[in-house]
Amino acid sequence: MLSILGQATRYCDGISRRGFLKIGGLSFGAGGFSLADLYRAEAASGKSSSQKAVINIFLAGGPPHQDMWEIKTDAPSEIRGEFRPIKTNVSGIEICEMFPQLAGMMDKAAVLRAVVGCHGGHEAFQCMTGWGRNDLRSVGGRPAIGSAVSKLYGPADPSVPPYVGLAAPTSHVPWSDPGVPGFLGSAHAPFRPDGPGMQNMTLNGITLDRLGDRRQLLGQLDQMRREIDITGAMAGMDAFGQRALDVLTSSKLIDALDLSKEDPRIVERYGDGKPYQFQYDGAPTCNDHLLIARRLIEAGVRVVSLSYGRWDSHGNNFGMVRDHGPKLDQCVSALIEDLDQRGMLDDVSIVVWGEFGRTPQINAQAGRDHWPRVSAAFLAGGGIRGGQAIGATNRLGEEAAERPVHMQEIVATLYHNLGIDTAAVTIADPTGRPQFLVDHPPIHELI
Repeated sequence: MLSILGQATRYCDGISRRGFLKIGGLSFGAGGFSLADLYRAEAASGKSSSQKAVINIFLAGGPPHQDMWEIKTDAPSEIRGEFRPIKTNVSGIEICEMFPQLAGMMDKAAVLRAVVGCHGGHEAFQCMTGWGRNDLRSVGGRPAIGSAVSKLYGPADPSVPPYVGLAAPTSHVPWSDPGVPGFLGSAHAPFRPDGPGMQNMTLNGITLDRLGDRRQLLGQLDQMRREIDITGAMAGMDAFGQRALDVLTSSKLIDALDLSKEDPRIVERYGDGKPYQFQYDGAPTCNDHLLIARRLIEAGVRVVSLSYGRWDSHGNNFGMVRDHGPKLDQCVSALIEDLDQRGMLDDVSIVVWGEFGRTPQINAQAGRDHWPRVSAAFLAGGGIRGGQAIGATNRLGEEAAERPVHMQEIVATLYHNLGIDTAAVTIADPTGRPQFLVDHPPIHELI
C-alpha cells in the first residue's frame, strides 16, 4: 500500500487522515486481490454515468425501536421506558426527545415503525444485502447493495472506486462488515480505507510534515509515477494496471479522506462523537465517518457503508440511548442539512437501521434483549417523499399492527433511488442463472 507517514489528529478508527493515509491499502476483501484485477473484471460491461448514491448507516447490535422512533406512552412502566416523545416539524409525527435536530427536519425524512423480515443474526449482512447469509451460499452468497451497484454501474470516475466501506474494526467482527460481494466476486468488494491486502508502495522518506502542503505531496506522487515509467514498469502495465495506479495516486481519494481540507465549521457541525461510551466489542460513535461519506460521494463513490455505535443494550439501555442518541442526532441531521445545502439530497439516499429491534419488556438490568419480530428504520434523501411515519407496532411494541415494511422493501427502495428497476434488473450468478436483486418491491409510499 502507499503509506505517507506523518503526524496529525487521529480519528475514531485510530488512523490519522492527514498523517497516515493508507491509500493503496484501501483493499478489496482478503486474498490479495488487486485493483488491476478489479478493472479487468469490469472491462467487458457497459457503465452508467449516474451520480445517484447511497449512505448506509448500520446501527450495530439492534437499536431499541420503542425508544427512538415510536415512544409507547400508553404502555405500562415495565415496557414504556424513560423517554418522552417530542413533536417534529410535521404535524402528527413525534419521535424520541433524544433527536431534537432530526425532529426539526422530519419533512425531509421518513420513519418506518414496523420493519419486519429480520433474520435475527447479530451481524450487518442483512442490512447490507437484504438477504440472509445462507441464501445462494452454494454459489457465493448474495451481494451487498454496493457490490451490485458496482457490477451494474461501475465507477463514476476512473480514479474513484464505486463502493467504499468505512466501518471501523470491531471485536465482534460481523458488526464491522462493510458488505460482501457474494457471488459477484472480489472485483466488486468494498474499498476499505484501513484494510490490509495490497503490496506496500511507500514514498520513501517522504512525510506530510516535510512536504508541508498538497502541492508538494502531488509533486512527489508525480515523481513516483515518472520513476516507475523510467524503470519500464509503466510500459509493462496494461491499461488496467495503469488505471489501478490512477486510483492509488488519486488526489480525489486523498482529499476525500482528509478532513483537514474541510471547512472547520462543517466539521464542528457533524461533531466527532466523543467520548466513546458503551463501545465494548462494537463500533465507536464515529460522527466524522458521516462527513467522510459525504466527501466520498462528492468524489464519485456510489455507495458508502459504515457502522455507527454499539446498540446491543442488554443492560442500561436508557443510558446507552442517552449517549448514542444525541450523537446520532447531531451527525445525521448535519448530513441531511449538508447534502441539502449542496443540492445533493435528492440524489443521495440515507438509511439508518440495525439488524433487529429490542424486547418490549425491560429486563432486570434495565436493558432490552433481542427482538427480531419487529424493528424500525429512518430514511432521508434520494428523492423520497418525506414527512411520513409509515407503519406502527401494537400498544406494547411487540409486533407490526399497521403497514409492516419488509427489510427487502427498504433495500428495493434504495435500488429504486439509484435508478435500478428491481422488478426487471437481474445479475447472473456463477451458474449463469439470472438473479433478481430482491424479492420485494420498493416502499410505494416513498417513491
